[in-house]
Amino acid sequence: MIISQDLLDRFLHATASHPHDTLGMHPCKRGRIHGVVVRCFIRRCVSCEVLDPATRESWTMEQLHESGFYEVFLPKRKQVFRYRLRATLDNGETHEIHDAYSFLPTLGDQDLYLFNEGNEHRLYDKLGAHLRRVNEVPGVSFAVWAPNAKRVSVVGNFNGWDGRYHPMRPLGASGVWELFVPGLGRGELYKFELWDVRGHIRLKTDPFGSYFEAPPGNASVVHETGRYVWNDAEWMEKRRVAAGDRDQPMSIYEVHLGSWKRRADDGNRPLSYRELAPQLADYVTEMGFTHVEVMPLAEHPFDGSWGYQVTGFFAPTQRFGTPDDFAWFVDHLHQRGIGVILDWVPAHFPRDSFALAEFDGTHLYEHADPRQGAHMDWGTLIFNYSRNEVRCFLIANALCWLDRYHLDGLRVDAVASMLYLDYSRKSGEWVPNKFGGRENLEAIEFLKTTNDLVHHYYPGVRMIAEESTSFPGISKPTHEGGIGFDFKWNMGWMHDTLKYFTKDPIHRKWHQNDLTFGMLYQYAENFVSVFSHDEVVHGKGSMLMKMAAWHIPEKAANLRALYGHMWGWPGKKLLFMGSEFGQSSEWAYAGSLDWHLTQYLDHEGVRLLVRDLNRLYVHEPVLSRNDLNPHGFRWLACHDSEGSVLAFLRCDASEQTLFAVVGHFTPVIRRNYRIGVPRRGFWSEVINTNSQYYGGSGLGNQGGVHSDDVPADGMSQSVQLTLPPLTTTILKWSASA
Repeated sequence: MIISQDLLDRFLHATASHPHDTLGMHPCKRGRIHGVVVRCFIRRCVSCEVLDPATRESWTMEQLHESGFYEVFLPKRKQVFRYRLRATLDNGETHEIHDAYSFLPTLGDQDLYLFNEGNEHRLYDKLGAHLRRVNEVPGVSFAVWAPNAKRVSVVGNFNGWDGRYHPMRPLGASGVWELFVPGLGRGELYKFELWDVRGHIRLKTDPFGSYFEAPPGNASVVHETGRYVWNDAEWMEKRRVAAGDRDQPMSIYEVHLGSWKRRADDGNRPLSYRELAPQLADYVTEMGFTHVEVMPLAEHPFDGSWGYQVTGFFAPTQRFGTPDDFAWFVDHLHQRGIGVILDWVPAHFPRDSFALAEFDGTHLYEHADPRQGAHMDWGTLIFNYSRNEVRCFLIANALCWLDRYHLDGLRVDAVASMLYLDYSRKSGEWVPNKFGGRENLEAIEFLKTTNDLVHHYYPGVRMIAEESTSFPGISKPTHEGGIGFDFKWNMGWMHDTLKYFTKDPIHRKWHQNDLTFGMLYQYAENFVSVFSHDEVVHGKGSMLMKMAAWHIPEKAANLRALYGHMWGWPGKKLLFMGSEFGQSSEWAYAGSLDWHLTQYLDHEGVRLLVRDLNRLYVHEPVLSRNDLNPHGFRWLACHDSEGSVLAFLRCDASEQTLFAVVGHFTPVIRRNYRIGVPRRGFWSEVINTNSQYYGGSGLGNQGGVHSDDVPADGMSQSVQLTLPPLTTTILKWSASA
């Protein structure tokens, strides 16, 4: 026996930190004889030989331990050579295999340098598990970052989940451990077993895993990424060409894939990616939405988190199919002319012991200090944005979704919690930055870098911030001092507008400013007007039931008036599923939307209105290409708080086409109501939310009105309107009419 008993014991007890220094083939001197020594550690092996394929020589190895540790000295072979092992297992089977410890590292010094520096943008192609051919030998290369571990092994079905058999090699001071295992292929389940500095064994899923088994299991699955053949070249080129034009039509349908529709005939199961895509595309096309925004699809163990507590950041959830199925989903929507935005969650991660938390026995991905590393509200952990490798992980994650799955945008969740060190914390519960301020400087730099790299590598992809504060410059380019997002959710407008519409109409006259205040900051950012999933859960009531009224028809009238106001107001649009047909109940993630309600006009009428508003918005550049243009908006009348009447103008640069949006939000009829307009001629009624078609009474303006030479609201012309109860009316004037 050449190996020392101490080193052999370390292998047998899985405490060897540098396996490649011992296992495999190495030059060796035994007495005065030079040669090579070969060692292997093979599970369930009862005998083993070393084979030289070139000379057909073979050497029987000595079994040093019954668990499968073998050694042999080959005299007079002064140079290492390519060899194979012939192993006979305890079931009598004999296999000729390549030795995992005969291969050089699959990662180079430049890869590791860029990773430790925080600049390896395609880190997802380097770390994790990847099918490769090394020296023409197929297998899987594994790599994981665990700088404080004393030993790391890859374990799986292929080695009985025993960490003794495939210990990985540390790559210098990079903190990365690596191993190429020949003979493995797609579908293998695996995890990383880590022996930490306190002597504890940790079994962790792959942070870069591209596919996972279903809960309650949580093993990573070897999957061949990048093999899907895309058919969306036309869409991708169109997106690239239009990259510089942010003020394009954007009406977004927010969807939770698990509860949009379910198969009641098959155990109430959710639809798969491939079942969803055609049905969703048909519906979105009919409704006139331009984009679908899917709630988080990165792998997560608990359905009730809605995807916001991620444990597999690089893996589309297996709930609806494979990664290739998800690629097919996106591809199909692209071919139907529909953009796909993903809800992305870089602000926090859960404490599940199998995932990122205390990954190598230390606070690796998170801050050690709970004043910096723990979200009190959500019970989750905060990424340590000051660490190069953590930033690299997250940046690569954003780029990976865009690269592998052709996504058209990322909606970044909980940005406010990233910007502020004192977010939802009391005095003494947070640590100021180096200047004594409350801004999270490292998180801000991370967001800037991510936005810039996304725009650099994927022109036309939109970065959208869910940010609820008045932090300046969220949607301003970084070279102008901003954070670099393309758009920001308009949370202030959403809260004020809902506050107004939840008031009984008799009280609305004292809250007119809730509808007008938003214009003071409307053009400070590039806004998306939103009514998202957050507004229809946790006892808040559905959009329909929020409306101040005693019965459904009047609630529906309020909701139609609200949507008419929203689509007339500047800003891109987002509406959560079910809200477009006025679902009565709150959203429930474990069931389907209440599609049966569309048989009733109170609900179907809301849906038809949203469809027509989308079509008007998309096909009228005045409405859809002036969302970011402050010169495209003008108040017509906002002083009649007693009558709860609000009127504003939308126009293009040449003012050859004008839209007057008139909202009347009391349950009475106002006839002969005069509003000033800037142009003489016919103003056609293009939307009347009180139309019988939408479930209203049909009272309106008979298709339009001619202006009168009667001054009103500071203008020389005016129109005399009939304002139905709880109605938004949209009138169009065109110079060519």
